[in-house]
Amino acid sequence: MKLFRSLLLAGQLLATVAAQQWPLHDDGLNDVVQWDHYSLMVHGERLFFWSGEFHYWRIPVPELWQDIMEKIKAAGFNAFSIYVHWGFHSAAHGELDFESGAHNFTRIFDMAKELGLYMLVRPGPYINAETTGGGFPGWLLTGDYGTLRNNDTRYTEAWTPYWDAMSKLVAEHSVTNGGYVLLYQIENEYGEQWTNVSARTPNETAIAYMELLEASTRQNMVNIPTSFNNPNLGSKAWSLDYDINHVGGDVDLYTLDNYPSCWSCNLAECTSTNGFPPDFTTFDYYTNFQETAPTQPSILGEFQGGSYNPWGGPQGGCISTTGPDWVNVFYRNNIGNKIAGQNIYMLFGGTNWGGLPFPLVGTSYDYSAPIAESRLLTDKYSETKLLSYFVRAAKDLTKVERAGNGTTILTGNPDVFAQALRNVDTGSHFYITKHTNTTLMSYLTFKLNMTTSLGQLQVPRYAPNIVLNGRQAKILVADFTAGAETLIYSTAEILTVSVQDNKPIIVFWVPTGESGEFYLKGAKHGSVARCEGCANVAFHSASEGLIVSFMQNRGMTVLMFDTGVKAVILDRSTAYAFWQPTISADPNVALNETILVKGPYLVRTATVDNGTITLTGDYNGTTELEVFAPLETGTAGWSGGGYNHNSWGGQDNRKVAFNGQSIAVRSTRYGSLVGSLSAPNATVGTIQASIPALTNWKVADGLPERMASYNDSGPGWKPANKTSTLNPWQPETYPVLYADEYGFHTQTILWRARFTGSATGVYLNVIGGVASGWSAWLNGVFLGSTLGNVSLSETSATLSFAGNATTVAGENVLFVIQDHMGHDETSGVLNPRGILNATLLSLGNSENCTFTSWKVAGQAGGESNIDPIRGPLNEGGLHAERLGWHLPGFDDGAWTSGSPEQGLSEAGAKFYRTNLSLDLPRDVDASLAFELDAPAGAQLRAQLYVNGYMFGMRLPSIHALSYALL
Repeated sequence: MKLFRSLLLAGQLLATVAAQQWPLHDDGLNDVVQWDHYSLMVHGERLFFWSGEFHYWRIPVPELWQDIMEKIKAAGFNAFSIYVHWGFHSAAHGELDFESGAHNFTRIFDMAKELGLYMLVRPGPYINAETTGGGFPGWLLTGDYGTLRNNDTRYTEAWTPYWDAMSKLVAEHSVTNGGYVLLYQIENEYGEQWTNVSARTPNETAIAYMELLEASTRQNMVNIPTSFNNPNLGSKAWSLDYDINHVGGDVDLYTLDNYPSCWSCNLAECTSTNGFPPDFTTFDYYTNFQETAPTQPSILGEFQGGSYNPWGGPQGGCISTTGPDWVNVFYRNNIGNKIAGQNIYMLFGGTNWGGLPFPLVGTSYDYSAPIAESRLLTDKYSETKLLSYFVRAAKDLTKVERAGNGTTILTGNPDVFAQALRNVDTGSHFYITKHTNTTLMSYLTFKLNMTTSLGQLQVPRYAPNIVLNGRQAKILVADFTAGAETLIYSTAEILTVSVQDNKPIIVFWVPTGESGEFYLKGAKHGSVARCEGCANVAFHSASEGLIVSFMQNRGMTVLMFDTGVKAVILDRSTAYAFWQPTISADPNVALNETILVKGPYLVRTATVDNGTITLTGDYNGTTELEVFAPLETGTAGWSGGGYNHNSWGGQDNRKVAFNGQSIAVRSTRYGSLVGSLSAPNATVGTIQASIPALTNWKVADGLPERMASYNDSGPGWKPANKTSTLNPWQPETYPVLYADEYGFHTQTILWRARFTGSATGVYLNVIGGVASGWSAWLNGVFLGSTLGNVSLSETSATLSFAGNATTVAGENVLFVIQDHMGHDETSGVLNPRGILNATLLSLGNSENCTFTSWKVAGQAGGESNIDPIRGPLNEGGLHAERLGWHLPGFDDGAWTSGSPEQGLSEAGAKFYRTNLSLDLPRDVDASLAFELDAPAGAQLRAQLYVNGYMFGMRLPSIHALSYALL
């Protein structure tokens, strides 16, 4: 014990020394947003920046954005982040669309203000995001604008109009102008400041590029802090603290990106041979932040929220690798590393409709995120919410230093590692405990040696030892501030605190069946007002208050104390259905501007006005509703272990409404209101029964271009006759057969070539990105295909002109159809899409075996953006797409009957259409999906269109995802 005390005293001394006077920063333009070593500050108030990412362009239905944002708010976040996709808004050089349909996303700024969510806006110009070209527009990727992401004047001229428009939009909605945009990110994961990081040798080209972006930002009146997300722990780029020689290009706020688990559902990509540690290994971020940005708050600009699903990945995503237990351990580890902000990538993933994805990802961008692609809430959402609410309640987390970490000294168990944080003003402590080896799933017990205002305490004193059961971490507190009250310690995690009628309701949670203990300062008496799943509840008198020990099974327990404090104890399953809506639009909400609700699937919003608590939310079936809200008509008093209702008139006049409907409620002895939400008339079963079968299909030939007689003289076909390109990847044969050179930047590309002579075959090398396929015909006779491979970006074949596929006297027509799976990212954005090599083969004299002409077709209108609502990435060059067969209202009266289940009997393409009449209840949010099934290995590629949107792709030969969500 003597050793324990002396070491802890040394730790306290170190913490005191570390609590130096750190400089207070701002952007030099105003002091609305400031920051220091500890945290961000907005209007002088410290903020723990708790954010999640969603991409409006991956859910191009503006009416659904409100749903996503309300779910973000309901989970306890105070901010969200968006990437802005340049290519989604720009069909052609000099053209920008921020007006049409989902391209007009200004309503997101308004909704953020209404809901009370700060925004991190990340406009690139390059964003990565597993999207085609990393968000660059297709017209930029020809080589005509240089190698990009540098200070080349051609590239600068290209991005300037876009950056001007975005900066002006952000300036208008920034927190300094009455909006809620808090931070503006410059570039993305561009860790290029140094050619030698340790020597701090500057990369002048990269610095000049960043300074051009920053100067444009300020010229367009953006007066909030600029930020940058460093791509890894090693590059240490664009931090004013690390740039001791002031070489330039630095932003206001350095942040760090990290993905400690496999970023892909394909675990083969993330093995030790590829530099990955064993799965479930936590990382040290504290050291990086102290070395790179010690005078700034430690913010993770992107932290892993899941993993993308590649072609060939598991159906439904890879939730098992970054599931609720992963959230529990890794997000708590981040807090143990003294982070002061975190942006979870992704919080809602969405759908890779149209030509949005880069080649490696499938239709789904579910990302195994907390909010599923279907917009349904997952257990991962609920687990994240448990920590979000704690971060909201733990105001002291915004000014902490490390107060030590280790095993035996703090926990007495070498298998349990604890990280201690101490608020330098209040002395409150946070202990983050986890397995020393987080890859293990062992059952561990321990006592925790805490530093408290009463001295050193080993806890628990009465309850069973603290438990880490498998992959689990816990944040335990000492001298925790709960309104005007203090918890001297707790061995149960705190879910949240809501201050009502000037007294706190402290909500604890434990895994089902576990025990806990807390020490409430100032209390002398307590009683059990509700016992649902509780056991072994005991009250122990102590020198400064009351120690309570308990065990909690499934359910909710309520304790009442003579000080007016209430304690609510939940098991995990009950905590998942527990909500803390705010009654103000302040993102950094005060705890006396919150209420508590138990029961519904989701509580979106709450207001309290003139004794009426108005809630909006979702529920499924008959649901008990319990509300903890201010009395407003007076303050309840303590009398004999229960509330004395006579102290406020003897009658509870509060009312509750849910989704506009009045709910009959009764008051409980502990001050809550209990009622029931009746089962809706519509159920999952009745909705499913109301959806008609997909019948009455019609079919038409979808590939007439393969025939020699097809007329390609129309305006949709362009001569492919360029003899040079600035693309650094030069073709093997000419003319240049790169689709981007001719204004076609997405999805299916068609090529038609003519030649005369006695060729015996053709060699084709086609590049379309990994998983791409292509097929060829000679004079309407099928020659062969490549089906796609997730490891190959380009595929080649030698095709023989034999049998029926022989040349004819005079002109011959070679037709090639290829997939464009999206442009590659980072250094590969200029990789072409098209035909690298097209060589006719002959056994004899080859002088006449050359192509006389090439033509190319792609998206209807090319760069003209003739469908501005759906935008430039929605469709490719299939015959059906170019003629509008996929659009609502197209007249298919002349088509014949035929079902996609019949399929094709020979190589080609068919297009099927049917109408689906839906009659869903107006008050029900029903998530619908199409299931596309085909035998494994079936040699086909299928695309699904819904109301004109190319909604999903199916590649059974490489086991792609088999569903598309509405």
